[in-house]
Amino acid sequence: MLQVCLNGARGRAEHPALPVSAEELATAARAAVAAGAEDIHLHPKTPDGVDSLDPVVLARAVACVREAVPGVPVGVTTGAWTAPDAAERAALVRSWTVLPDTASVNWHEEGAERVAEALSERGVGVEAGLFTGTDAVGRFLASGFARRVLRVLVEVVPGTAAAGGVGAAAGAEAAIAALEELREGYRGAVLLHGEAEQAWPVLRLAAERGLDRRIGLEDTLTLPDGRRAPDNAALVRAALAG
Repeated sequence: MLQVCLNGARGRAEHPALPVSAEELATAARAAVAAGAEDIHLHPKTPDGVDSLDPVVLARAVACVREAVPGVPVGVTTGAWTAPDAAERAALVRSWTVLPDTASVNWHEEGAERVAEALSERGVGVEAGLFTGTDAVGRFLASGFARRVLRVLVEVVPGTAAAGGVGAAAGAEAAIAALEELREGYRGAVLLHGEAEQAWPVLRLAAERGLDRRIGLEDTLTLPDGRRAPDNAALVRAALAG
């Protein structure tokens, strides 16, 4: 499965094609799915471009994208930057009037289990985000959620790979170490992806290992050859081209 991550916690200043409004997200999702994406991850944003879990903001974003790509799973973030207090994030989840298919929960953030429990209560599939360079894998395995999540996202974060390494080899080492640790207590679906300079090397590693993959303007602004990507659809096409 190839997931497209349409925008992330970025702002329009970082890329002119970054989708911010619900309508822009719908247009970007349609083009990405036409290019071959099978799953969508997005960050609902307020009109001024701030990530939000507000039920009105989220409902509009998810509904517009669903209308543009019916039948394609749509997921959102629950990152701590949207609301620093985990109790507030859980309460926002319980206030949603339109439910996404999935939501990612970063397991290194305090209160991850509380947010995941709220999502499970609402019937939203949980994607457990496990960042390299953190204690997320151990915390996840100890949480009791290993049999309850839809999938795990192993996320290779530059600057944390292999004791500070940032090259492709360091990213692969960090990914493999996380996957090996994860095998101690998890046998479900895994999506492996990297950010910035790790995006393309880690995507290739995921393909080699038969794991789900992810690409999009959240993870990288450049194509494999280093050129600036024009949009999400171009990144999807490049990922599928190998």
